[in-house]
Amino acid sequence: MLLLDYQNVLIQSVLTERFSGAPPASVDQTISDFDGVTFHISNLPDTKTKILLSLQIRCFQDLVRYGAQQVLQREYGDYACEVEPGYDFSVLIDLENLPASKEERDALALKFALLKRNAMAAPFEQAYEEHYKLKEEASKFTTEEAPQDLKDGGEVKAIHYREEEAIYVKACHDQVIVIFSTVFREETDRVYGKVFIQEFVDARRRAIQNAPHVLFRTDPPLELQGVPGVKNTSGGEIGYVTFVLFPRHLTPQRMEHVISHIQTFRDYFHYHIKASKAYIHSRMRKRTADFLQVLRRARPENEEKERKTASGRSFKVQV
Repeated sequence: MLLLDYQNVLIQSVLTERFSGAPPASVDQTISDFDGVTFHISNLPDTKTKILLSLQIRCFQDLVRYGAQQVLQREYGDYACEVEPGYDFSVLIDLENLPASKEERDALALKFALLKRNAMAAPFEQAYEEHYKLKEEASKFTTEEAPQDLKDGGEVKAIHYREEEAIYVKACHDQVIVIFSTVFREETDRVYGKVFIQEFVDARRRAIQNAPHVLFRTDPPLELQGVPGVKNTSGGEIGYVTFVLFPRHLTPQRMEHVISHIQTFRDYFHYHIKASKAYIHSRMRKRTADFLQVLRRARPENEEKERKTASGRSFKVQV
């Protein structure tokens, strides 16, 4: 299966070209990314050596509530500037003040291409920190003595990153739970989705025991009871995919890698549903073409036609 890039490849390409030492050139592009995210990369007025990169994301206020400003300030503090109107966050890049080595310039271009990833990482990082605190607190009690609020875990963090879909993150003392709500517009998408999730489950059972536990259901999980905006549809139009991250996934060494992977799950999931449908349709068209070819070959080369004489008698001739 294809793993999607975490970074915006077009932004990385544009900035890598601008960082290569070529003569400065004008740029003014609006770039779309997954989940309705929009970037705008342009020059400042009257200069070609300063590039403004802006990010617009639907759920930015949710992300700010969970520490996105602090994460972005940590990653882009030296480049942060006044936000461009109509966008949520902007950075200013001075082409006359870049690192000397090519490797550092390439790493800087990748860093800016990860702007969306870093903004979306805020609630996950906060859940990690909350997990460490709950784990430390739980170590003071036995399982029976632990207070109920400690057993229940932290609050559910809701990120409404799409119009009808959301990511829910909940930290506990022994795990972190990530739930994706996803809309299936067609019955076939729902069937493909169940097959894909079952493959995740089977892969963990067969060979990848250290993978997260994955569950799929069409009604909201118990962790989402009482959470505002959670829909319970009887027709199964909305599915809930749950990832259970165990302590081995929650180490500081693996945090960045796990966050990058899990926040792209929804795009990965629906991309492969559509790719599978396209592949099956192409196989069906190929099989239909083969059947038509067989039928054409089965047609007799000499067909008999019926003709009549002037007296009304009929006879057959081969043509």
